[in-house]
Amino acid sequence: MYVVKSPLSDSDLKTVSEALQGALVDLLDLSLVAKQVHWNVVGPRFRSVHLQLDEVVDTARTDSDTVAERASALGVPPDGRAATVAAGSGIGAVTDGWVKDTDAVQTLVDALGAVIVRMRGRVAATGEADPVSQDILIGITADLEKHHWMFQAENG
Repeated sequence: MYVVKSPLSDSDLKTVSEALQGALVDLLDLSLVAKQVHWNVVGPRFRSVHLQLDEVVDTARTDSDTVAERASALGVPPDGRAATVAAGSGIGAVTDGWVKDTDAVQTLVDALGAVIVRMRGRVAATGEADPVSQDILIGITADLEKHHWMFQAENG
């Protein structure tokens, strides 16, 4: 059943829907990873890392909503179910238990790096198919790259 009809061709819609769904999955998982680390970080830099992790969570949640709403606007139902996120995320597993502040920072450097690589691929893929979606993905990638830079500087 199609409730919303996209102005894109079927071919372009397929490309864009795959890019948006992939971005949604990665952003949802990034928010979960950052929150998991946020709850368990310990060490001398606890407070600053703890607060910085919340900034990533806020960005990932806001951006995931933007991506999901763009997909909906194009007639593609977004899928943010836990099983979908677990099956499709490009972020590695996070250890359980307490996380030393330096390890927490490295976990986010790695997670953000993995998402950024995939986001840049989505930016490239959507350029001709839908510049509007590409613009959204470019902005999100810029947000993630800023967080990536800040976490890298933490362990610099």
